[in-house]
Formats: sequence, structure tokens, C-alpha cells
Amino acid sequence: MTKITGRDAQWLDESAFPPLITAAEQLAVDEAILDEAESGLLKNPVVRTWQAAAPVVVLGSSSELLKEVNYDACARLNIPVLRRPSGGATVILGPGCVMWSIITPFQDVPPLEAIHASMLDPLAAALSAAGRKVIREGTSDLVVRGAGRAKKISGNALRVRRQSVLYHGTLLDEFPLELVGQLLRHPPREPEYRHQRIHSEFLTNLSLGREKIDKAVRKAFSANGNRTTWPQSRTHQLVKSRYEKNSWTERL
Repeated sequence: MTKITGRDAQWLDESAFPPLITAAEQLAVDEAILDEAESGLLKNPVVRTWQAAAPVVVLGSSSELLKEVNYDACARLNIPVLRRPSGGATVILGPGCVMWSIITPFQDVPPLEAIHASMLDPLAAALSAAGRKVIREGTSDLVVRGAGRAKKISGNALRVRRQSVLYHGTLLDEFPLELVGQLLRHPPREPEYRHQRIHSEFLTNLSLGREKIDKAVRKAFSANGNRTTWPQSRTHQLVKSRYEKNSWTERL
């Protein structure tokens, strides 16, 4: 397995942010730190977790809005739709779904499979040590097994640049899973292990609690150092120029 770095990562605690930071701002934070990594300003990986204060649908960079999202239901329930800079399929965030992110500078970016392994294998091991047996399935999912069938607890995505990688994803902990079936259509592509199961039969919660999840994420990536600053100006610029714009969200 390719190691992501020979140096300790830094943990960016939520206390560094204002209490009402929006989901759009959170997505922009990831990209703003990725810009730091790409420009050579970031020497150590940055790791963090966050939760959206209310439900929000987040498209992948190449997701087609009307193919993956029940847009009428989102409008009826007043649930916003955003688009992130990474690939992968559409997800729903909100209370009970912990988002985790790691932004890593590289001199030479490894092959994609090595990146997936170096991110997901240690996270699966740390979550397993926290109390649930978690394994990797498909390209970039984490699952638990129940009654012989794998149920997804984490979907992940990445954005690769010349000298940096953003890797982030969901960790379902105590999320109202029925909401997924209301807001998302069956995905246009799916991993083989899903076997065409509907959302309610395919997804499950970890039920570990935020404290254990945060500790597991920190342990997985040796996030021993602490970071208390974030690129506010670049974050606000990205929100205004991209994440709050319909032209970005609805471009596909």
C-alpha cells in the first residue's frame, strides 16, 4: 500500500470555523486548501470532519442533475442542491452524516488505485477498531456486513491535481436513511456488490457517534498536529464564483 505521506497530518478542528458556516462554504474550504497544496504552501496533509446543519444534496462534479436527483422533491422540501469539485455520485448530507476530508500535497501523485487504498484501508481499520467491522468494497465505498450482505456506510470521491489530491466522503452515523430514497433516484451506475438494491436496502448507519468517528479519522491519517487557520479569502471567493451559483450546480 502506498503511504500518503511520511509526515504527520494536521487536524483542522471545527472550532476554527464560525458556528453557522454553510455547506457551500464547507465544500469551498476543501477546494481552497487544495489550492494551497497545489501551490506548494501546504507541507503536511490537512484532515478534518464536518456536518451540514440541515439536509443538502451534493452532486458529483460530473453528475447529471435530473438523472440522479428528484429535483421536484428537493424543491418541495426546500432542500438545496450543490455541486462539489470531486467526482463520484450524488450524496445527501445533514445531521447524522459526518463528512471527512484529507487534502494531501504530493511530489508525484500516485496512481488512482494506490490513492484509494492509501485513504480507505487505514480508515476502515480505524473504524473497525472503534467498534464496527468496516471493509472496503467497490472502488471507493466502505461497508459493514449484515445477514451476509454488504451495506454501505461511506461513499468517497477525489479530485486529483498535478501535485495534490483532495479525498473526501460521507460517513453515515445516525442519518435518516428514508430521506435518500425521497431525494435521490437510483444511480445511473452502481458497484457490482449493490445488486440493484434500492437505497433503503443498500445503506445503513454506523451508530458510533461523532466523537468516536473523529478519533478514528485522526488515527487513520496520523493527524497529530493541529491547525487553527483556514484560507478564508479564497473560500469566500469560491463560494461567490462557484458554489452558490446555479450555473455551476445546474451545468449538467
